[in-house]
Amino acid sequence: MRALRQIFSIVLLAAGLSGCAGDQLLSVGNATPDTTETTASTSPYGASATSSGGDGFTNPLSGATSGQPFGGREVIKNPTVAEVMQTGTLPEMSWGRADAPVTVIKYMSLTCPYCRRFQLDVFPRFKKDYVDTGKVRFIIREFPIGKASGNATIALRCAPADKYLDLYGKFLAQQASWVSQEVRLDAIYAVAQQVGVTRPQFDACLANQPMIDGLKWIKDRGRTLGIIGTPNFFIDGKLVKRVLSYEDLSGLVDTALAAKAGAGAASAAR
Repeated sequence: MRALRQIFSIVLLAAGLSGCAGDQLLSVGNATPDTTETTASTSPYGASATSSGGDGFTNPLSGATSGQPFGGREVIKNPTVAEVMQTGTLPEMSWGRADAPVTVIKYMSLTCPYCRRFQLDVFPRFKKDYVDTGKVRFIIREFPIGKASGNATIALRCAPADKYLDLYGKFLAQQASWVSQEVRLDAIYAVAQQVGVTRPQFDACLANQPMIDGLKWIKDRGRTLGIIGTPNFFIDGKLVKRVLSYEDLSGLVDTALAAKAGAGAASAAR
């Protein structure tokens, strides 16, 4: 019994450190049962239903061991800030001054309970103290885990840019109404509808292959940069693979701000 309790404690600790991990990407309208969140960082990498046969999900990493790159992609061990900031065809979803001294990037999955907790408990205060005051540029990048998250992520990109953060918060806050092993498009649309997305717009987005390809690029690029699950963060180019409290995040940002201020002072003194 003691051994079982020890194992359970280790599993809980690992979940708290890594957040939500997995690698099923985007599927359009696929209702095959799937685990929306998993604690294994080497889950299968799912191909889109629009580009493969059968149920739209394949596992090219069958038998892969921990540490191997997903889909044969090479992981950049110490990416430069320029590499971290590289973008694809879709616009970066960001808030705060474009020239803010510190940039925070959050990789998220809409089905991840840790992302929900961060959005409810950490982000409002962090946005008020750091983003709205011009200290931080905050970027959200999509890293959908599971088929339901993939479809909801497409719907999220359907919303006008000024409604993205609002809909993002609604998807997280209302996870219980739409997250399931089976993809429920009507339930996903019921959330998107709350910010004015119409059913024709929603249906058109699910068939928007350029958008889907752009979202795939964001997730593939995240894997290349070392993202293993959600939420994972880049804080001024440094990767943090764990759940962050307000105190954790503010402490990391304050350190980065102090380093920037010190570097600026040293440069001015020369």
